Amino acid sequence: MKALGIGSNIRQIGNVTNPSIVISHEGDKVVLKTLSLILNTEISFKLGEEFDEITADDRQVKSIVTLEGESLVHVQRWDDKETKIVREIKDDLDL
Repeated sequence: MKALGIGSNIRQIGNVTNPSIVISHEGDKVVLKTLSLILNTEISFKLGEEFDEITADDRQVKSIVTLEGESLVHVQRWDDKETKIVREIKDDLDL
C-alpha cells in the first residue's frame, strides 16, 4: 500500500535516516541541501515563487517555500494531493 504515492521501501529508508539540512543562499535564491548516508538532494528556489521539483522519492511536484517567522514552510502539490514540510531554522553556532 502506498501513502501519498510513496512506496513502502522509500518510507522505511526515510524512517531510519537522520539527514542533515543545510540552508544557504546564492543571490536571490535559497539553496536547501538534504544530506544523509543514503541519499543527498538539493533544491534551489526563490521564496514565495512556485517551482517544479522532483522529490527524493521521484514525485514530480509543484512546490512553493515561504518564510513564516523562523520556519521555512515548504508546500508540495501533485495529483490533487498536498504535503507541507515545516523546517524550524536554528542557529547552530554553539560548538
